[in-house]
Amino acid sequence: MVDIPAFTPVHLLTGFLGSGKTTLLKRLLADPALADTAVLINEFGEVGLDHHLVERLDDTMVLLQSGCVCCTVRGELADALRDLHSKRERGLIPAFTRVVIESTGLADPFPVLSTLRSDPVLRHHFRPGSVVATVDAVNGLSQLDTYVESTRQAAIADRLVITKTDVCAGNADLSRLLSRLAELNPDALRLIAGDDGTGADALFGDDTAQRAAKLQSPSGFYCDTPALQVTAEGVAQHTAISSFVIAVDEPIDWTGFGVWLTMLLNRHGSRVLRVKGILALAGEERPVAVHGVQHLVHPPVHLAGWPSLERSSRLVFIVDGLDVNLLKRSFNAFALAGNAEARSQPEAAAQIRNAQSP
Repeated sequence: MVDIPAFTPVHLLTGFLGSGKTTLLKRLLADPALADTAVLINEFGEVGLDHHLVERLDDTMVLLQSGCVCCTVRGELADALRDLHSKRERGLIPAFTRVVIESTGLADPFPVLSTLRSDPVLRHHFRPGSVVATVDAVNGLSQLDTYVESTRQAAIADRLVITKTDVCAGNADLSRLLSRLAELNPDALRLIAGDDGTGADALFGDDTAQRAAKLQSPSGFYCDTPALQVTAEGVAQHTAISSFVIAVDEPIDWTGFGVWLTMLLNRHGSRVLRVKGILALAGEERPVAVHGVQHLVHPPVHLAGWPSLERSSRLVFIVDGLDVNLLKRSFNAFALAGNAEARSQPEAAAQIRNAQSP
């Protein structure tokens, strides 16, 4: 008997055109670890499911040998998810405990994730899970420099799977790509396709709410210098995606932090690609882990204890074209427990409003 969760996690598999996303998915669909999973893809034919096909349930769904229900999306994503939920409730398809969505290569990941919160039916039955992005070892660097979609896919990912390393020119090129990804998204796990950790259960076994408590990068590696993107025509763009860390030793006022983060996401949510960290709250012995992707903020997680002897707060941000200095100053004004007077000053709110770089 499958134990269906109250909120089924929805994981996203993304990656730029030609990055090996479909090849990875085809391998994963044969993995028994994807049993009790519903997978939404663009078309069956693109993935090549014929030799895995067990039974056609209807014109949009097939049941695979692995036990996975595979569904092709022919309209709105919300419609497909509602249909899956309805058929699971009526016993028309095998019960599933998670959903994996393969997005198109040119898709910004956020609209997929926001569908779960914007639809009144879906938000009562589903919740965002992990984001896995494939990155081409051969063309990945040029794609990150040229295409905003590629950069956003990598920046939002929880796990980055590097593909085509077998045809990559050399270790130096792969090293440069890994370094660039570390600058862009310091907290993401960087994995080589086919290695340990790239199986179905490893990639989609933990959802982001659970992983919020694990803080993948306590060392705080970051890069304050954004790399200006250049279009295929050689024209510089003002889209500048960078990562930075806010680290403070003073206690955090939970109410003030909540007001600050709410104001920031209301004003610049589409440009705050990711925020993740651990907070030392005033009056609390245990730390609190927070995690958000653009306008979506996962419930805070109260940890059992600190992961190290250090007791300071640390937030890692990945932002698109925001003024880092203004964000840091506004954070200090709102979130630090000793700054109640500063929170009442209009200058602090103005720093958030004006944080978008020209």
